[in-house]
Amino acid sequence: MSDSLPAIGADLVHAALEWRPLVDALREAFVAGVTAPVRSSHEVTGAGDRLLLMPAWDGRGGLGVKIVTVFPGNRERGLSSVAALYVLMDGATGHPVALIDGEAMTLRRTGAASALASTCLSRPDSRTLLVVGTGALAPFMAAAHCAVRPIERVLVWGRRADRAARTAAALVARGLPAAAVATIDAGLREADIVTCATTSREPLVRGVQVRAGTHVDLVGAFTPDMRESDDELLARAEVFVDTRAGALKEAGDLVMPIAAGAFGRERVRAELAELCAGAHPGRRTRDEITLFKSVGTALEDLAAARLVARSQGASPQRTPGATGG
Repeated sequence: MSDSLPAIGADLVHAALEWRPLVDALREAFVAGVTAPVRSSHEVTGAGDRLLLMPAWDGRGGLGVKIVTVFPGNRERGLSSVAALYVLMDGATGHPVALIDGEAMTLRRTGAASALASTCLSRPDSRTLLVVGTGALAPFMAAAHCAVRPIERVLVWGRRADRAARTAAALVARGLPAAAVATIDAGLREADIVTCATTSREPLVRGVQVRAGTHVDLVGAFTPDMRESDDELLARAEVFVDTRAGALKEAGDLVMPIAAGAFGRERVRAELAELCAGAHPGRRTRDEITLFKSVGTALEDLAAARLVARSQGASPQRTPGATGG
């Protein structure tokens, strides 16, 4: 390994991944396609500590893997429970090109993937966004959606009113027109777009409360035993996913109702690659409810990593005859 291999920190990652260019890069990547196996998960201790590996390669010079650790006990140590590092390699040689802060990159690419889906599924004149959840992802989801739709109001709801107020204030400080709402139902009555990023194990967004024409973006509940939506919402909505392979295996919002016989996997209308390629038209009527469920895919990480590396002059170089592995 070269001594000059750059380590690209969080500040540089955020600066490199502006919303519009990142959304465009993801769109191009979904159309072009990559090989991105469903992430592997490994238990490394008896205390529930896990190692996740997310590789991807595109046959055009791009190759990389995100390494994620989830150590729940870190909260007691005053440390983040999730840590991530992305290793970008040259697809022609296999040699490392850059080490990239994986947490910052994940926050950005997750928001951008939802924004990309929204360009296909939400109404173009959507004005009110409801953010459900007050965790690390919340401000990034809000900013990403605001970058692609003419949002005039950002409503924030969380289980704790004080955290919702702090999140709204932080968004205002970033220039977004945000305010906390007292109840999720109050937010749903106003929202054109709902973005939900929580670790809930019980439905939060209920179909009976969702207005006709709403676009619902579910990015939390990333394991089979987590859930942010109820069966009625799935029954009312046109359902789309980032990838069928990932969402139908890992997303509790789909896995649980399928197991209970309340939802059929054939009712997933399209995945994000099909929307980007125009194989499915996305939203077809003004009044239909659309739902996008994502669990993340290594395709997004690779596309984002290449943007980051390019910004630092460390982009992989394809050589003649390279196959990308």
